[in-house]
Amino acid sequence: GHAGTLDPMATGVLPVFVGRATRAVEFASESDKEYIAGLKLGVITNTQDTTGEVLEERPVQVDHHQLWNALAQFQGDILQVPPMYSAIKRNGKKLYELARKGQEVERAPRKVSIRALGVLDEDRPDAPPQPGRADYTLRVRCSKGTYVRTLCHDIGAALGCGGCMSALRRTEAAGFSLAEAVPLEALLDAPDPAALLRPVDAYFFRYPAVTVEGTALRKAKNGNPFPCSAADGDWRVYGPGGEFLLLGRCAGGMMSTIKSFFEV
Repeated sequence: GHAGTLDPMATGVLPVFVGRATRAVEFASESDKEYIAGLKLGVITNTQDTTGEVLEERPVQVDHHQLWNALAQFQGDILQVPPMYSAIKRNGKKLYELARKGQEVERAPRKVSIRALGVLDEDRPDAPPQPGRADYTLRVRCSKGTYVRTLCHDIGAALGCGGCMSALRRTEAAGFSLAEAVPLEALLDAPDPAALLRPVDAYFFRYPAVTVEGTALRKAKNGNPFPCSAADGDWRVYGPGGEFLLLGRCAGGMMSTIKSFFEV
């Protein structure tokens, strides 16, 4: 299993889950993601990125201050209309399959959250105006379901000149950063690819740990609530031998299973 797809033109972090770890995908897919994206103003395409067919080209008379003012409109909770070139299904058909046939269907806006949005490179909100500049690099931190190329398209529309995405690199997903990623070439060349895998409990490192044994251990492995002296909250639960058993929730001295991960 994996936590979030990447556009064909995109690079970056793609968390992959193997074996019992696939049970953690549902937690990972809900997490925020961070991207470095190229914004190209003055160009509108059918895919909302530079891989698509150019529908219109417009002159760019935008300066840096106008861009920062436009970006401010897209921070926080916003409504975003998913692009036709996406894997969202309508009546069993993926939208990009319909788009490739020249069809377009109405898409309901979806609420997404843009946690952070800014311009990289040397640019700052107080930088000197640069009228006519068309290419920028954006840093975007956003919630699940956000289409960065749609964000670029909408920023261009807000500026009146149109825009699309020219590059995309995901720098964080499911709590894992680009620095922690293993390049595909390194994975393919590794003599023992399994040695590159992290233990299942690595994903839940932010939760405290507790060890159970005896009756509590037996109940935990049967999926039943069990007594626990831990404080209220979510915990990583281990057996006496260090085996990661489950992610649990303690309330009033009783631990219940959120998701089990031990080998049956």
